[in-house]
Amino acid sequence: MKNRIAIYGAYGHTGKFIVSELYRQGYTNLILSGRDQEKLVLLNQEYPDLKIQAASIHDPKTLDDAFSGAEIIINCAGPYLDTAEPIIKSALRLGSHYIDLTAEQKPVLDIFEQFSEQAKNDKILIIPASAFYGGLADLLSTALTHDWNQIDEINVYIGLDSWHPTKGTRLTGDRNHYKRLTFKDNRLQELEASPSQEWDFKSPIGIKEVVALPLSEIITISRHLNVSSVNTYLSQNSLNDLRNDDTPEPKAVDGKNRSSQQFCVDVVATKDNQIRIITAQGQDIYSVTAPLVVEGINRILSGRVKKTGVTTMGEVYDAADFLQTLDEDDIQISAIKESQLN
Repeated sequence: MKNRIAIYGAYGHTGKFIVSELYRQGYTNLILSGRDQEKLVLLNQEYPDLKIQAASIHDPKTLDDAFSGAEIIINCAGPYLDTAEPIIKSALRLGSHYIDLTAEQKPVLDIFEQFSEQAKNDKILIIPASAFYGGLADLLSTALTHDWNQIDEINVYIGLDSWHPTKGTRLTGDRNHYKRLTFKDNRLQELEASPSQEWDFKSPIGIKEVVALPLSEIITISRHLNVSSVNTYLSQNSLNDLRNDDTPEPKAVDGKNRSSQQFCVDVVATKDNQIRIITAQGQDIYSVTAPLVVEGINRILSGRVKKTGVTTMGEVYDAADFLQTLDEDDIQISAIKESQLN
């Protein structure tokens, strides 16, 4: 049963990318799971040597049966407001590590509150928000400020040339009615209305209007970095696409089934009169989640983690080394640029 990994929501848009990347890297002891048996059967036609087993978040026994023997459970099925708790409880019953992809803030907060003590005592890893939203900004922020014991401010700027949301993204947006939180004056607080601003993402995104839109990275970054303020800004054009009911779903354009979407994430940190910036660029925010998750799995299985319990990507992995090992065809990470504030 060595390196047995269960993927819940394996037939979803991002789940398929993760299954493909695991399989490409030689992981063949996989359990493909989810709520829909018919979709699992269709996926099994692509991977006939892999096990499939349907399970319901409303039936703990079916979850335990599906995940039995798994070293790691990857939850790719949102909304995580509904799926995180029952799957984590199954992971703790079985002694399995847990990873999810949530961009939602409330599930991350709930996971820290509900499961930290038991996960730490049982030496189980629970790593929410291990995706493009949440995990990537956490890794970038941690690498950027690795030698700073105190940080005044971290600003995350996310630029997309377009956003063709999946059904899962839309479903999550409809389900998530909680107020967004930002981190200001050393504490989480409700986001206040603020004017838009412009940010230059450079080529190929260029100058875009950005608006404050805090996601799960606000929670993950503030959990382990000594920072006074954390903000996230998203390009307005991508938000317009997301809010438009007529925007189509992503369409594959290459051999990796990626869409043509281009992204850029700039993370800017300040301390006293110093300013640092690091940039990540690539193609397809859903696709790039797969190498992020699988590199994390490689590190868990090889023992290259800093702690157990409920944690974040930036806290549990060597962030700088993690980013450097990613394939440039998936994501390009810039060198850190440092300057003095005027």
